[in-house]
Amino acid sequence: MTDRVIQLVSESTRNIPLNFAPVASNAVPVRDTLQRKIHDLRISVTDRCNFRCVYCMPKSVFNKDYQFLPHSELLSFEEIEKIATVFVKLGVEKIRLTGGEPLLRKNLETLIDKLSKLQTLDGKKVELTLTTNGTLLRKKAQVLKNAGLDRVTVSLDALSEGVFRQMNDVDFSVAEVLDGIEAAAEAKLGPIKVNMVVKKGMNDHEIIPMASYFKKTPHILRFIEYMDVGASNGWKMDEVVSSSEVLQRISAELEPLECIDPNYTGEVAERWRYTSGQGEVGVISSVTQAFCKDCSRIRLSTEGKLYTCLFANRGHDIRALIRRQEHQDQTDLLLENAVRNLWAGRTDRYSEIRSANTSQAGDRIEMSYIGG
Repeated sequence: MTDRVIQLVSESTRNIPLNFAPVASNAVPVRDTLQRKIHDLRISVTDRCNFRCVYCMPKSVFNKDYQFLPHSELLSFEEIEKIATVFVKLGVEKIRLTGGEPLLRKNLETLIDKLSKLQTLDGKKVELTLTTNGTLLRKKAQVLKNAGLDRVTVSLDALSEGVFRQMNDVDFSVAEVLDGIEAAAEAKLGPIKVNMVVKKGMNDHEIIPMASYFKKTPHILRFIEYMDVGASNGWKMDEVVSSSEVLQRISAELEPLECIDPNYTGEVAERWRYTSGQGEVGVISSVTQAFCKDCSRIRLSTEGKLYTCLFANRGHDIRALIRRQEHQDQTDLLLENAVRNLWAGRTDRYSEIRSANTSQAGDRIEMSYIGG
């Protein structure tokens, strides 16, 4: 395979100008053109990862010569706090830290401590979560909990050592991830969610072993349809295992499942539980059952771009506003105006209008860059 270069660093041609004009309405929470509230802010704190998963950061692209962002390009913890504070003021109730692998960001607990002090519009603590591959949780779990992290989501695509190592492509073991999950449970970073990306022909035979294993635990296993994010995963529709098929397999081989209500409007995963009451599973049907109509998420990249859709190809550069030297006394107001105008004008519903040629749209942002 020929190496491909996927440019992730800022380019002026890939930035959409922000609108800093005063807004017509000061209503909160802010709603977009389809009346979707802003609820979730996902913050990528690093573009680096210690895995090279074949569907996210394949070695053919992210090899030893790949140029990751220099530290000076990354948002500082103070800058992230400033941006997050504005989003919470406008209605965000949940913040998720992602990567890359977020635990590779040095002193991440310092950022968590800052964000854990934010309060929602009704005076509650903002829900603060983190998605990780789990390999550093044994070392970091209690520190993260002490800093104010509420819970974690851990990625695990197989229980079979051979399959898991084939997918992460860097020789990490299942045992290391399971130990990380145990450490998170000991630190009370729950309910812990475990995400499995299902790719037909690679790990779909692990659906039942994974479901059987986690059925005996208090953790929530979630199956994610392999999807067409970015250009590096070589996505093909015939490699997708639908959520309905996953549910059918589990119901047939383990125990029937029944659907339960979402925790909140716009929740990504559809929730199911075993009819015996033992265990919950979730399915994320981003390919076969688009959930755009309730999407309440916005994403902040590690170097300060806002993306209103996971499938976007251009971002809105917020870092330039924060770092400019003139009019610093107006930064907070301009930032609030920009976010209000950005969300109020949002029309994104990419998954609902996905075309048969979607896998050829090679200029979208990468999952490794913006987080899931």
